[in-house]
Amino acid sequence: ALLWDVGAGAGSVAVEWARTHPTCRAVAVERDAERAERIVRNTRTLGVPEVQVVTGAAPQALADLDAPDAVFVGGGATVDGVLDACWGALRPGGRLVVHGVTLETEQLLVAWHTEHGGELVRLLVETAAPLGSFTSWTPARAVTQWSVVKEGRA
Repeated sequence: ALLWDVGAGAGSVAVEWARTHPTCRAVAVERDAERAERIVRNTRTLGVPEVQVVTGAAPQALADLDAPDAVFVGGGATVDGVLDACWGALRPGGRLVVHGVTLETEQLLVAWHTEHGGELVRLLVETAAPLGSFTSWTPARAVTQWSVVKEGRA
């Protein structure tokens, strides 16, 4: 199966996808050249140099890629056309997962959830840290996750 990791950052989703099974393929799309170079280093270090790294901004950078079986959008969901391009290219039966940490992205995900269904989840992680002579929970940014399977046969 082919995964697009859009707004790939360090490429961790693409790397883990490719490590799952020898037939799993991944394309990591990252607009920032320095981050894209980091993804290349990570794929080599973690034993999946076959992960394709595309340096460019979505949605333009997605135009000539093979149709994906799954798409993960880790960054850039609010850029005009990104979700439309991902959804349009996704094969029937494929899964789209989008993460967002801003209110703007969350609003967009609520709208897409309303239109396409799926599951909308907010994830929050807290870490124990000192507070004076006591210990308290320090929250990290909440992540809103939308996951949906495109109707049709795979």
